[in-house]
Amino acid sequence: MSDYSFLLTLLFSAVLVAGLLARLYLASRQIRHVAQHRNAVPAAFAATVSLQAHQKAADYTITKARFGMLETAFAAVLLLGWTLMGGIDALNQALIHSSLAAYGKLLPQLALLAAFGLISGLLDLPFTLYSTFRIEERFGFNKMTLYLWLTDLVKSVLVGIVIGLPIVALILWLMGSAGRLWWLWAWSAWIGFNLLVLVLFPTVIAPLFNKFKPLENEALKARVTALMQRCGFAAKGLFVMDGSKRSAHANAYFTGFGAAKRVVFYDTLLEQLSPSEVDAVLAHELGHFKHKHVLKRIAAMFAMSLAGFALLGWLSTQAWFYTGLGVKPNLSGTNDALALLLFLLVVPLLSFFISPLFAQLSRKHEFEADAYAVAQTDGKDLQSALLKLYQDNASTLTPDPVFVTFYYSHPPASERLSRMTRSLESAAP
Repeated sequence: MSDYSFLLTLLFSAVLVAGLLARLYLASRQIRHVAQHRNAVPAAFAATVSLQAHQKAADYTITKARFGMLETAFAAVLLLGWTLMGGIDALNQALIHSSLAAYGKLLPQLALLAAFGLISGLLDLPFTLYSTFRIEERFGFNKMTLYLWLTDLVKSVLVGIVIGLPIVALILWLMGSAGRLWWLWAWSAWIGFNLLVLVLFPTVIAPLFNKFKPLENEALKARVTALMQRCGFAAKGLFVMDGSKRSAHANAYFTGFGAAKRVVFYDTLLEQLSPSEVDAVLAHELGHFKHKHVLKRIAAMFAMSLAGFALLGWLSTQAWFYTGLGVKPNLSGTNDALALLLFLLVVPLLSFFISPLFAQLSRKHEFEADAYAVAQTDGKDLQSALLKLYQDNASTLTPDPVFVTFYYSHPPASERLSRMTRSLESAAP
């Protein structure tokens, strides 16, 4: 083992352990903080939130956090097993010496990635099943039958094969055939693939899983259309999604890209909110487009992916990158799939430590979208809508501040609603 390989092994081990301990520490803080505030509704919400609803949210949050700690520990052990304990190396060696090697270089590489994905998916299934049919069921959110869950699973796998396999095959081909700057061509292909998915998702992919019906409520349609015209926003249509067949959680979102944008409401959202509150929630989403948050996030993702592909281009040529992570590179063959797989396993370990920066930026965007919605609609409608959604989704009103810093892409309810209150008071005559 070279010095670089040994150093990478030490660094990888240290980051893995540090990340695991940090995640467990944050989860324990969240559990402790929420439990300490379980028996009293915060003063700001005492008039609008019942103690029963507050305690349900606390219990739901604590249950998910405890289960998340188990998932986190399992994921760390599994990653160690795949890398330094030789899992990926054993899988790769088995495929190298299988009959697939007779079919060229590309097929064994695709088989490695597919086998890794299949095994990882099977190992994750118990966690997904328990989360859906025990935790979500216990708190009244799960509406799925086992048949629907299995149908979704099969559809997801097939969509992954049909859509994912070609782009992975193209990237692997470019890695082996496009010269030293293959990573630039691969990045360009990745950009094109993501833009294509943005266009296809609303009309091709999403309808495989849910039914989308045009919004039939004429009064609500008129309100929403007037709001969008007032905000200078055009959409391909207004649709209602049958989200209630899977979950009691409510949401609304924009989907698509360019002229293919659609407004989608969960049927559960329309059942829970008044027309004026739906207006306010939609205005919040329009605020993201008005401030170009979506384009900024896409641009940031593309920039980071460019840096990632460039880094992968360099690491894939370094023998210590493989040996330092417990894998023997193919001396007489290609290592492109190995490099791609190891890179995708290592990057999340490092990105965790900078996640507070992205979470903070996301919360800033949410505040800006809230301010836009307050300016375009009645701010009190947005407040009441958000409060209903927090209650209906059993979102805790008392999260741990440090946990929020790392994980929350949306500001906590107390911060969000208090900022709206100050905005309304300052705007009052």
